[in-house]
Amino acid sequence: MADDNGNVLDTLEPGSVRRVHLVGVAGTGMGSFAGMLKAAGYEVTGSDENVYPPMSDMLKAWGIPAASPYRPENLDDAKPDLVIIGNVIRRVNPEATAVRERGLKQMSFPAALGSLFLARSHAVVVAGTHGKTTTSSMMAHVLVEAGKDPSFLVGGVTQNYSGNYRVGKGPHFVVEGDEYDTAYWDKGSKFLHYRPRTAILTSVEFDHADIFRDLPHYEATFEKFVRLIPQDGQLVVCAAYPNAVKLAREGCQGRVVTYVAKEGADADYVPREVSFGANGARFQVVERGTVLGTVELPMGGLHNVENALSVIAAARGLGLSFDEIARGLSTFQGVKRRQEPRGEPNGILVVDDFAHHPTAVRETIDAIHHRYPERRLWAIFEPRSNTSRRNIHQEDYAHAFTGAARASLKVPERHDKVPVGEELDVRKLVADLQAQGIAAEGSTDVQAMVDLVARESRPGDVLLVMSNGSFGGFIEKLLVALKARTGETA
Repeated sequence: MADDNGNVLDTLEPGSVRRVHLVGVAGTGMGSFAGMLKAAGYEVTGSDENVYPPMSDMLKAWGIPAASPYRPENLDDAKPDLVIIGNVIRRVNPEATAVRERGLKQMSFPAALGSLFLARSHAVVVAGTHGKTTTSSMMAHVLVEAGKDPSFLVGGVTQNYSGNYRVGKGPHFVVEGDEYDTAYWDKGSKFLHYRPRTAILTSVEFDHADIFRDLPHYEATFEKFVRLIPQDGQLVVCAAYPNAVKLAREGCQGRVVTYVAKEGADADYVPREVSFGANGARFQVVERGTVLGTVELPMGGLHNVENALSVIAAARGLGLSFDEIARGLSTFQGVKRRQEPRGEPNGILVVDDFAHHPTAVRETIDAIHHRYPERRLWAIFEPRSNTSRRNIHQEDYAHAFTGAARASLKVPERHDKVPVGEELDVRKLVADLQAQGIAAEGSTDVQAMVDLVARESRPGDVLLVMSNGSFGGFIEKLLVALKARTGETA
């Protein structure tokens, strides 16, 4: 349908377009979608304000021209049948303005994904506050290993496939369901366009304070999501979040299946005899009281046991045998920036993780602590997201670092999306951690933090770096500094 934003479409027949232009193509999701469109046979171009590696290299490898900066003339060169507008693009963007003025067909990325791919697939959508990228990647890999030849699009680089999308010929399409907004003309969540037939709901905790007022407002979008699942569909929901289970049971027309990583809990899928070691997790899977068998998961942390249980439940609903599922889980190599070892110069292990919500920080520290129980754990954290910069989770962060012997916290710079007086108080957080016996300090300067950690870390330490951004190149700088201590070259 068209409106005052120009010729905005909600649906589109796949055969009706051949040339597609993406405005905001250098973003992780948009760039990967561009690659997926190219692989599916479309002629693809794009534009962005800045196009940097690694996405610039990936677009070049895929044969996708990426113009910079944004200009109306980019549309003249592309001659698109359809323009896809990224959610970072504002209405005043020169290309967005030109698209409206020229009456060109335009769609949001989620609407285009839903219309061009998901409408003709069995969409397996992974939603929730935590664990979406790991769980959706794990789900996709299990289907690949079972010979189902799925397509997938996830929010991180999967280690098994060195990318975050795949175009298969099978009926299933696994997609990470993001609750963030869709486009400048559509402030609804992305996942409302994803046509779920099978869905996993990992968790519902307040997040994205820049677009949701409070927890009820946040829960409301998940309520809309679960209502999309048809009667012959299935919703797998984590019983550790009673509010999520309530939303599922009250709103879902399809079958609701529960799981939780607590042994003996009241859920359809639970683990038994869970153990952790240097190689990851091992546990038995209990399905409605019956032991199916044992899973060897090459990932640590009870939260990853929980992620695996959700995949097991969803895959069983899709008809996979336990042996097929267990084989897939045993060969899952994880996702970049999720407990990813980046180097171990001089016996000092540097681990990269995307954690930023206090629950994710707590679970990640707990996982690393149990994986390396004999080693001193130093947690280095950058509160970078619009929510983590705020004091809304001040007390939760104060209890999120248990298991770390030391913590170094980046003091966030001022951000226009964080109201004055609502900023995270890092000085108070440091004092709260020190009161618990955790050596802690805060800093406004990334290089000063690098120098401190490089100087005072010692062989045997695990340095866990957590941020949902680049952290000013912290890890790269730290590895250089640690190698310089031993006379090595980076």
